[in-house]
Amino acid sequence: MNLDRSPSAWFCVHQSPPWSFTAFNDFPRSSRLRVAACTRLVSTPESGSSRAEKRDFLRDPQLYGEKIQAMFVWDFKPAAEASLLSSLPSLKVVANGGVGIDHLDVPYISSLGVKVTNTPNVVDEATADIAMALLLASARKVVEGHQIATDPKTTHIMQCPMGEEVSGATLGIVGMGNIGYKIAQRSKGFDMRILYHNRSRRSVEDEQAVGASYCQKIDDLLKQSDFVVLAVNLTPETTGLISQRELSLMRSTATLVNISRGLVVEQDALVTALRSGKIRAAALDVTHPEPLPRDHPLLGLPNVLITPHVGTNTYTTTRKMMRRWYKMLWLQ
Repeated sequence: MNLDRSPSAWFCVHQSPPWSFTAFNDFPRSSRLRVAACTRLVSTPESGSSRAEKRDFLRDPQLYGEKIQAMFVWDFKPAAEASLLSSLPSLKVVANGGVGIDHLDVPYISSLGVKVTNTPNVVDEATADIAMALLLASARKVVEGHQIATDPKTTHIMQCPMGEEVSGATLGIVGMGNIGYKIAQRSKGFDMRILYHNRSRRSVEDEQAVGASYCQKIDDLLKQSDFVVLAVNLTPETTGLISQRELSLMRSTATLVNISRGLVVEQDALVTALRSGKIRAAALDVTHPEPLPRDHPLLGLPNVLITPHVGTNTYTTTRKMMRRWYKMLWLQ
């Protein structure tokens, strides 16, 4: 696949600012302006209303189609489909905001002579933070506590809800790449016993730095962990990685935390495991689809915490993404 990460291979415009296309919607205004400042930005009607975004590509594709050299993809939009790409004959790069590119047909895009880039590393800290936030919020029933404390009917605070201890618990990390390792670093501060499963083993120095032990088989990790965090990329091999079989291996007191992609978990099997008490709880920043249908059973379970795929949603991380995009366009 032609996923190009090296700065020397990034598309570079040497003279006038390039024309770019995007579908920013709920995107921080400051970040939109940063992109607009270094490109001539064309957008879809659903985009923000900043000065540079009033050119509407969809209303006049012939006017802008041959000019556009870069497409910025944020929150899976715009969909880089053949119907759109065929109207952009001068396109040189599809720049994805985030690490995962499973929503992009990289082989097809590459066949058009178009590079695909993403923003590795800049999202690691924020994504690791959301993993810990979900783990802690689920374990200590933060949402339930907030609801009790703010309920107009509450006249006195009861002893419950009772949560689970995080300090000293066993954490299993599935996927020990950059994000997984950042999670391990944070978990060390809670004196957690850290297990991990990965395609390849980390160096002895990496393991010792966070006190992590390698599990060659995921089954061994699942059987021992109080909390299991999924931090893998979505690939054919990881699709459905956690199914009924894997859930049956987990402790009845265990919590599953998913910050990777919804399709890594078989959701029907997860619903069954949560309803039956096979596992204690699930905390999910990702589902499939997003958002879930309003009548989906996961939304009605009291032992499920769901956030709307906000792992990278911090102002600092977004600014880092913008700088990375800028380099994609301008770095010599």
